[in-house]
Amino acid sequence: MNFRIQGLDPEQFRPLFGLSEEKLTEKGARRLTADSKPGYPDRITLTEAEIGESMLLLNFEHLPVESPYRSRHAIFIREGAGIAFDAVNFIPEVVRTRVMSLRAFDSNGFMLDADVIEGSRVEELIDRFFENDSVDFVHAHYAKRGCFACAIHRA
Repeated sequence: MNFRIQGLDPEQFRPLFGLSEEKLTEKGARRLTADSKPGYPDRITLTEAEIGESMLLLNFEHLPVESPYRSRHAIFIREGAGIAFDAVNFIPEVVRTRVMSLRAFDSNGFMLDADVIEGSRVEELIDRFFENDSVDFVHAHYAKRGCFACAIHRA
């Protein structure tokens, strides 16, 4: 089954890039410096931050639907990230190297299925979910902290 993974559009975060600590706090965000690798997975490029890179930690509504599953949670984004990850049938390392929670949704944002799997086997779960024609998209979350990682669509 062909699938497409996309990182978040950097344009929606551009107004946060370069803000003072005070302004970021007013917006409920924080600037952090990556001090370990792995540890700071960027949701735009879907890559790990290098030690010393500036990251923004913010609350992001990744499922903005009128459904009981409407959801938002903390994510890291690389400050100044320019181009979003976009690939067909390719799993980025930040997903492949972690335990993942995948959640399958219909077009109304109602969860139809969910499971936890090692990132090295995530294609198996994507295939299983997309065998169900009612599944419109899948959200991947990092299982340990529950943070949204990326959306997966049929290609």
